[in-house]
Formats: sequence, C-alpha cells, structure tokens
Amino acid sequence: MPAQQGPVVLGIETSCDETGVGLVRDGVLLGEALSTSMDEHARYGGVVPEIAARAHVQAIVPCVRAALASAGMAASDIGAVAVTAGPGLATALHVGVSAAKAYATALGVPLYGVHHLAGHLAADLVDGQPLPNPLIALIVSGGHTSLLQVGDLARDPIVHLGDTLDDAAGECFDKVARVLGLSYPGGPAVDRGAAGHDPTALAFPRPLLGRNDAPYTFSFSGLKTAVARWAESHPDSGVASGDVIASFQEAVVDVLTAKVIRACRDRGIADLLIVGGVAANSRLREVAASRCAAAGIRLRVPARRRCTDNGVMIAALGDLLVRAGAPPSPPDLAAMPGAYLERAQLGVPVTLTPTAA
Repeated sequence: MPAQQGPVVLGIETSCDETGVGLVRDGVLLGEALSTSMDEHARYGGVVPEIAARAHVQAIVPCVRAALASAGMAASDIGAVAVTAGPGLATALHVGVSAAKAYATALGVPLYGVHHLAGHLAADLVDGQPLPNPLIALIVSGGHTSLLQVGDLARDPIVHLGDTLDDAAGECFDKVARVLGLSYPGGPAVDRGAAGHDPTALAFPRPLLGRNDAPYTFSFSGLKTAVARWAESHPDSGVASGDVIASFQEAVVDVLTAKVIRACRDRGIADLLIVGGVAANSRLREVAASRCAAAGIRLRVPARRRCTDNGVMIAALGDLLVRAGAPPSPPDLAAMPGAYLERAQLGVPVTLTPTAA
C-alpha cells in the first residue's frame, strides 16, 4: 500500500513588506503566491510599517486564493496552518497571525507559529534535499546577520555563534546605496552597480575581520561610515561610480565569507548554508562558492527567488514541524516582533527531544 500522505500545510509570511503564501505537503511545493508593497515604500527610502500592514490586509486573502488556485485545491484541502509569528514589524505580523488563526479556526486544523529566520533556513527544502545535520548557517538580510550552528531544524535548539553588533549587512547595503544615490532597495542596486567594476579600487575597512576575540561577530556600521566619509571628501568624483560600489560590496562579502569559512573549520563542520535576502547577491554567491571549494566545504544557497521573504519557506518549515510531531501552537498565539532565534517554533513549550550530537 502507498504511504499515507501528510496534511497540506498553508504557510503565511507577513513580517515586512511581502505578503507570502505557500502550500507544501511532505516536502513538496504545491502552490504559492506573493504580493509586495515595495514600490509604495521606495519614495521613503525604507519600509513604513503602517503602509506595509495595510498592504498585508488587502493582499492576504487574494494571495491565499491565488496559491490554492495554482495548486488546484480548495481551502478544505488545507490540513495545517503555519505563520510567521516573529520577528518583524509588529503591525505587519499581527495581520499574518490574525489571518492564520482565522483560517485554522474556520477549517478546524492545527496552527504552528514559527520563527521568521528559521523559515529562511527551511527555504531550500522544497527545491533540494533535506538539510545536513549538523551545518553552519549564515542568515544575512536587511534586518539580521547571524552565524549559527544548526542540527535538526524541527527538534534541536539553534546555537548562535555570532551576530551583528549594529547594522545588518542588508541594512548597510540600503544605507550606503542612499549615500551613493542608488535606488531602493539597496541590495539589488549595489549588485547591479558593481557589475563589471574593480572591487579592489578602494580599500574600505573589513570590520572585526581577523579578531580572535570576536571571530564570528559582525559589525557594518563603521564600513557604512567609511563609505559616507569617502563620498563627502570626493564631492566631484561621481560617488556612484562602479568602482566605489564594487569596493564596498567586496568589503561586505569578504567579511561574511571569511567568518563563515572560519566557523566551519573551527567547528569541524563541512556543510554551509547561506540564506536571507543578501544571499541573492551575485558576488557573495561567487566568492562563497570559490572559498568553500578551496576549503572542502559543501555550500548550499537557495535559488534567488527563495532568498527574499516568501510564504513557501514558512509552509516548508510548518511541514517539517508537522512531520516531526511538533505540538500545535495555542489558540492565543501572539505576534512576537522581537523574537530571538532559539528554536524553529514559537509560542509552545519545548517538548521534542533533541537529537543526539
């Protein structure tokens, strides 16, 4: 007899400016939909929480319907709901959590509140093989830069090896792009502007690189300031020149890749996962692949469409939790804007037994 299929998991992501919905069952992507309010924030040079929240309210039901239509399914086919409960913008999270609770209640199915960053770690599950255990993971995005050791994502605690002391790498991209007169969001603009230019033209600093007292810690505020000071001191040079952009990007990439390679070597772990919005950066993917190949480290990076926020990663994580036998979240699950990444699931007591080291 064929193996019994698990439930279809509806994933909902509304932590920032993307309304994402995904449908996953037994690790297989069935349908998805995505709506973004990015253009509405561009004139402000950053995300405006109330604008994002209103956009989520308008988009969430149409996105669920579109995802179901792409899967050829009805709402009655949904067997569980997973939702980003934190971290993120408070008003945006409340929209997603409220919608997820409404769907779970109306359909009579279990609800799973999950951590947004753990969702990024699960983003590649529908496109590839199960995650190695253990692995070193770098989460690098507009709001987060963290170096982690990950075991069984559904069961084990997540160990922070190092985090950023100030700006996240993606935040640094946005701020430097503004200084250099590039468009918002800054990450894609920097990536485009650096293409074909000399990354060694300017020797921008590599903060905390080579520091034995902070081997896995990041800091990008000083680099941002260095670029701003260079631009101020060269008002007639055309600060948006490609060499300046490429040199800044190279400094960020150099720091990120050097620290993750060191972590893999120090911890004796030969598998590296890089996720988050900045993982879509062309130069980061190129340098990481080269350095990992030289060090004998197996590198895994999601497809670019899976690097930015999306509902598929939340559905994939919810599906993983369901298959691991995780208990559902309580009906009073609340949004947790400042949630710290310790485990994949939020809002429930720890009941799963960690796997053996």
